[in-house]
Amino acid sequence: MPRGGRFLAAAVGVILFAFLGGFIIFASSISRYTPDAGVGAEGIVVLTGGEHRLSEAARLLAEGRGKRLLISGANRVATAEDLHRKSGLDTQLFQCCVDIGYAAHDTVGNADETRAWAKAHGFSKLIIVTSSYHMPRTLTELGRTMPRVTLIPYPVVSRNLRTEGWWMHFATARLLFSEYVKFLPSAARYGIARVLGGWDGSALANSPEARALRS
Repeated sequence: MPRGGRFLAAAVGVILFAFLGGFIIFASSISRYTPDAGVGAEGIVVLTGGEHRLSEAARLLAEGRGKRLLISGANRVATAEDLHRKSGLDTQLFQCCVDIGYAAHDTVGNADETRAWAKAHGFSKLIIVTSSYHMPRTLTELGRTMPRVTLIPYPVVSRNLRTEGWWMHFATARLLFSEYVKFLPSAARYGIARVLGGWDGSALANSPEARALRS
């Protein structure tokens, strides 16, 4: 094999090894995300899309773990009444302290929506509620847009997710691999953002997103 070919093969091998090694570290880290029973913050954010996420976030609000709750990425066909019913909150608490964001269609959108909401209410410490497998990407995207805000993970574990011995369960391994592939661009964006500088949220207070979430 020519020298150039050997170099290319070695480079591909190193990249593949790093990719697979990163996946193993990523998948194994998911089981270490556990909810903190005594967690508390100024605001609570729940990313829609997984089972029990909204009910868990609503429970935290009802227990006084945060002042307000943002439901980020709500389906446009879901009315406030639908979300109220699914949350299990009493009417007075839902009406006074729950904000619904419909603009986000993915995790990047969740980060932008959360940033505007946090800026609108002056929050610097947030509890983040999402599925455990989705938490690394969520924290990375939110950390990219809000480096000065403290993010407290509150993972929700799906009944069908086998985090212990995940490599022996095809459905879990496939889900984790898919999430890992989505996580890599988020990690790259986070790294670029840190190199280029921190977040300046001065323009957010009067943005359309902030005004909508204040109303």
